[in-house]
Amino acid sequence: MQKTKLPAVISTFVVCYIFWLLLTWSFAVQELAAGAVVSLAVALFSARFFIHEKAFWLFNPAKLLMALAFWLGTFVVEMVKANVDVARRCFGGCKDVNPGIVKVPVDLKSDYGQAALANAITLTPGTITMDIAEEEGQTYYYIHWIDVTKPSGQEAGDAIKGRLEKGLRRVWE
Repeated sequence: MQKTKLPAVISTFVVCYIFWLLLTWSFAVQELAAGAVVSLAVALFSARFFIHEKAFWLFNPAKLLMALAFWLGTFVVEMVKANVDVARRCFGGCKDVNPGIVKVPVDLKSDYGQAALANAITLTPGTITMDIAEEEGQTYYYIHWIDVTKPSGQEAGDAIKGRLEKGLRRVWE
């Protein structure tokens, strides 16, 4: 069994406790104590699964600001564009729908970055990340896409990933 390192536990505890405070929004002594106990228990159990290296990465102000800029800027813009596209297709009688699965190359090396990109793609309407595969040192996503107009991997990847991959690369690498 892998031994949990103290920095990983502390980092996980802080993040869990901040979420506890945001979700409960109660500053009574009992609530604060309960949140600390629960956050510590979660951190002791899960830190080794979540934090592999650089335990205090999230507490770097530059990276935190880049992450916030990505999720509140780039991701929101891509989400709105995808929603408008899907709504246009639905209200247009679904004539220009050509669903299919495409294999898209991904250049992110970080596991966290790859997970964030897969989730961002899935959260945008019209796409679902079905699988992440590594073949000969290259990572690929298998994505179900509402309109496969570009069957090749790189062209489809540019259309699906848009600016998401570039934004996440700044955050995670």
